[in-house]
Amino acid sequence: MGPSQIIDVPAILADFCDIAPDPGNPAQRVSFGTSGHRGRSSDGSFNEAHIAAICQAICERRSQLGINGPLFLGMDTHALSRNAHNVALEVLAGNRVTVCLSRAEGAAAYTPTPAVSRAIISENSRAGKPHADGIVITPSHNPPTDGGIKYNPPVGGPADTATTGWIETRANELLSTWRRDVRRIPLERALDADRTVAFDFLTPYVDGLALAIDTGAIARSQIRIGVDPLGGASTAWWPEIANRYRLNLEVLATAIDPSFSFIPPDYDGVIRMDCSSPPVVANLVSHRNEFRIAFACDPDADRHGIVTPTAGLLDPNGYLAAMVHYLLHHREKWPAGARAAKTIVTSSLVDRAVEAAGRKVCETPVGFKWFADGLLNGTIAFGGEESAGASFLCLDGAPWTTDKDGIVACMLAAEITAVTGHDPGEWIERLHGELGRPWYRRVNAPATLKQQEALRNLTPEAVSADTLAGEPVLQRLTTAPCNDAPIGGLKVSGSAGWFVARPSGTEPIYKIYAESFRDEATVDAILHEAQQIVTDTLSNT
Repeated sequence: MGPSQIIDVPAILADFCDIAPDPGNPAQRVSFGTSGHRGRSSDGSFNEAHIAAICQAICERRSQLGINGPLFLGMDTHALSRNAHNVALEVLAGNRVTVCLSRAEGAAAYTPTPAVSRAIISENSRAGKPHADGIVITPSHNPPTDGGIKYNPPVGGPADTATTGWIETRANELLSTWRRDVRRIPLERALDADRTVAFDFLTPYVDGLALAIDTGAIARSQIRIGVDPLGGASTAWWPEIANRYRLNLEVLATAIDPSFSFIPPDYDGVIRMDCSSPPVVANLVSHRNEFRIAFACDPDADRHGIVTPTAGLLDPNGYLAAMVHYLLHHREKWPAGARAAKTIVTSSLVDRAVEAAGRKVCETPVGFKWFADGLLNGTIAFGGEESAGASFLCLDGAPWTTDKDGIVACMLAAEITAVTGHDPGEWIERLHGELGRPWYRRVNAPATLKQQEALRNLTPEAVSADTLAGEPVLQRLTTAPCNDAPIGGLKVSGSAGWFVARPSGTEPIYKIYAESFRDEATVDAILHEAQQIVTDTLSNT
């Protein structure tokens, strides 16, 4: 890796404080995507003002809804996370919110997203009412230059669109007057405040894993397990998991460096800690023959990457299908009527695996927030999305986490291997033989802001195409089948396959996802036709 690819950490930290965002510039306003607000300090999209305004808005929203319990505050290992965490604490303390945060040192100071979700659920269960919530400072797998903040209300998972919309609107109102209108106290006072509480996120989460995973089976098997935390928040957690459950587990890399200079560049030459990307986990894949199963997590540990000796890094869609197929045959105490949920861009192999187990599928718009309520109340047993995010119920059908949980998804890969004698890669091949082999691809296409907005607001009637890859179009969707919520784009399905077109929230492009169970040529044809269908449809709107 050349020196030009290594970020200047002091410079981006200085920009965080020194650059004042312009509220009149759309690129510098607060914008909650599918998982919080993200940006860079250098371009005025993730700065002190953003965090102060967002946290003040969260405090006002809590007061409005009567949320008066503790707020669990976590952060990952990105360079901007510590500074943003400190600003968040100053504002929360200034608003007299009880804040539970880690006071551990070193690698243990960082908090995986699923641990925050688990803490919220546990606290609300003890209290008997939904009075606790949380904030995680993380841009997930984004490049080292980036920062992020997301809010998890009492449901424990990502906030719904009504909540994020309110927070976004109020935060943008505060963006120009934040120094005057945000209630905030200095960091030293915030740390010593009577409502700032040292909280151990690690121990209850690690101890609780046996509620969701057959840890005894993994321990008895003594299969050799390899882990690469990619320098993220789970780095200190894996040794604790190994010790607690007596696992034959080795952590291959323990370095934490906010430049992430030890991470190989992604497919486009950018450092990006995406644990489902082959270039990023190349080091782990190179060690695959040393382990019966190996896995990686992204910096906030809400995503998983699974590596097997024969298959290498598994396709995320394939592993989701293997997960849900295994779980639905090995979780006898799960509620009989609970469905398996997936996003509208996730492979139909998941549908086939669920239906083969006699269960129903709930297909939602993109975003884990659509699964949170169901995972909490037991109407959803499993939730998964194509970007390597998943969570599921405990062994007894109680809620585990309602946000993406990379740690539990990785541990399930070890359970599958230990219990069945076959790793998830072998399970995927079995599913292909029984249910069909999908060809799945995603590409980007350019789009103006006007075209993106038009795509978000399409109706099925606006789509005139009647064939897809030479076969009749059977369905045109702009809302999700499970809950009739807008998908923010278009899904077209036929007997040859399907595609989804959605605008990006951060770039002048739209994304096309396509799948066919026929062959690669068919999915190529679908992708080609999809772009033409979208172009023709937008030109007529």
